[in-house]
Amino acid sequence: MAKGHRSQIKRERNAQKDTRPSAKLSYARVSVQKACFVLDAIRGKDVKTALAILKYNPRYASSIIEKLLQSAIANAENNNGMNIDDLYVEECYANKGPTMKRIQPRAQGRAYRIEKRMSHITIVLNER
Repeated sequence: MAKGHRSQIKRERNAQKDTRPSAKLSYARVSVQKACFVLDAIRGKDVKTALAILKYNPRYASSIIEKLLQSAIANAENNNGMNIDDLYVEECYANKGPTMKRIQPRAQGRAYRIEKRMSHITIVLNER
């Protein structure tokens, strides 16, 4: 059992909360491996450079991650009052989500399994 009053416990829990601006996309229809190729390209870069990289990257995941980065920038500007010019991508990662399992009919009555993978993508920004 935790010590202290309920409001004190809540206050302590909220004090430990991460205040960095972030954005998370759950159940993105792209595999973790494919998303990580794009995320590795923008990790550590300032947001203007990262947006330019994502705009001209031919991969499908880059369009998803570009929207997510713009959302994180808007969160930083509106919720935290940060300056856009000072922001950079501190963390970005993709975690494994659920997998949709489908069946592909094959020759001689066999069936192959097709796994359509999903991922949860997170971008965390910070000021320099």
